[in-house]
Amino acid sequence: MSLKDQITEDMKSAMRAKDSERLGTIRLLLSAMKQKEVDERIELDDVAVVAIVDKLIKQRKDSIAAFEQAARQDLADKEKAEMAVLLAYLPERMSAEEVTAAVQAIVAELGAKGPGDMGKVMGAVKAQLAGKADMGQVSAAVKAALAG
Repeated sequence: MSLKDQITEDMKSAMRAKDSERLGTIRLLLSAMKQKEVDERIELDDVAVVAIVDKLIKQRKDSIAAFEQAARQDLADKEKAEMAVLLAYLPERMSAEEVTAAVQAIVAELGAKGPGDMGKVMGAVKAQLAGKADMGQVSAAVKAALAG
C-alpha cells in the first residue's frame, strides 16, 4: 500500500472514530497533496508525499515557535498535536552518526573542498537523503565536513 493510500485509509478511520482533530490534520495533508498533483499535473509517489509531510512539519515548527513567543500556548498546543499526526507519516529518520557518515562519503566521492562547494554537495546529499534525514541536520553535517 502506498503512503498516499495509507493516508486516505487513515482519514476514513478517523471519520469513523469521530476523531475531529486528527481528521482535520489528515485532510490538510491530503489537500496539500492534491494541490501539488493539480499544479504539476503529476501522480505523487511516496518520496513526493514525504516531501510534502516534511514541509508541513516545518511549517508547524515555525508556527509553534511564533505562538510560544507570543504567549499563545493554546495555539502552540494545537500545532503540536497536528505535528504529532504528521510525524506518523515520515519514515524512520537516520541517526546523527549515519547522516555524518553519509555526508562524508558524498563529500569524498565528489572531491569537494571548502565552503564554496556547499551547493554541489547539498544537491547530491538531497538526492540521496531526502525523506530519510532532517535536512537541517544534513546541512549542519555538510558545513562541518567542508570546514574540516
